[in-house]
Amino acid sequence: MQDERDRLIACIPRLRRYARALLGGRAEADDLVQDTVERGWDRLASWRRGSDMRAWLFGIMHNLHADQQRRPSLATEPLDDALQPAMADTTSHGLALRDMDQALQQLPPEQREVLLMVALEEMRYDEVAAALDIPLGTVMSRLSRGRERLRLILQGQPLPSTLKVVK
Repeated sequence: MQDERDRLIACIPRLRRYARALLGGRAEADDLVQDTVERGWDRLASWRRGSDMRAWLFGIMHNLHADQQRRPSLATEPLDDALQPAMADTTSHGLALRDMDQALQQLPPEQREVLLMVALEEMRYDEVAAALDIPLGTVMSRLSRGRERLRLILQGQPLPSTLKVVK
């Protein structure tokens, strides 16, 4: 039991970083992490020994986040330091971080989740698929579409419409 507890605790910084990037706000992210850890602790007996606890916890977090999305939301505070390890503390990097946060928030949630798990959390595609309970091909297509959409947003280009013209 001590080993599982230590593994769960070791996952908290990555859960927190992912939640901060996903939600954009410190308070909401901390609440999501707390709820995730609490649910993980309560259901620790259902975790398969030898499997990746991080992917299991990310799956719990994903389900909790999906449940929260169905409820009315409050305004979020801007992402301030979830991505800081990747960027130096300079004014231009601070502006780039702000722009990246704003661009990420414009992505559809399903693309943002996959992109953050792969790029920020460095999870393998199969781990993301397991955490989100979706097929591997879906992970790859969401990642591809999310990267392309993010690139267009950051370049200030218009996003392609998903609406079809009917004559």
